Amino acid sequence: MILLAIVACEIGFWVAIVAGLIARYPAGRPRLGAALLIAAPLIDVVLLVLVAADLIGGATASWHHGLAALYIGISVAYGHRMIAWADAKFAQRFRGAEPRPKPTGWAYTVVCWKDVGRTLLACAVAGGILGALILVVGAPARTAELLGFFPALGLILGIDVLWAVSYTIWPKKTAQPVASRG
Repeated sequence: MILLAIVACEIGFWVAIVAGLIARYPAGRPRLGAALLIAAPLIDVVLLVLVAADLIGGATASWHHGLAALYIGISVAYGHRMIAWADAKFAQRFRGAEPRPKPTGWAYTVVCWKDVGRTLLACAVAGGILGALILVVGAPARTAELLGFFPALGLILGIDVLWAVSYTIWPKKTAQPVASRG
């Protein structure tokens, strides 16, 4: 049930974003677009309520509950960036905006380290949700599965730190233009 809720919320998140951007750009209704874009984070609240209600109602925690916490953490930390990316793509397509330059070198390294901060936030939010669910349910036998997600959060953060370190040591090179065969 919770896995289905996660899938439905992920679909709902992107439907809200795409609908908001369609309203903003092709339909020329920026206020409606903004309202639809604001709905995207509210979907996370719905998922959180569903997960809490399921566990408080007597369900035994599964990896699905932990995945929901991780999904919410990622959505909180990276949601604005995902929406900004989609907005830039729509502006490029429907308003002729210039494509965003792809960072290279030190600029890409800075992006990687900013992502480490976002990933830390995502892990903190997910960990906070997991801890709150464990405390609120108050039944260690039913929430033991959630404890297994804490090492996974550390692993996710560790991988992101290694990614940033690798680009600090070996910065991303600028793409070389392809020579034309005349």
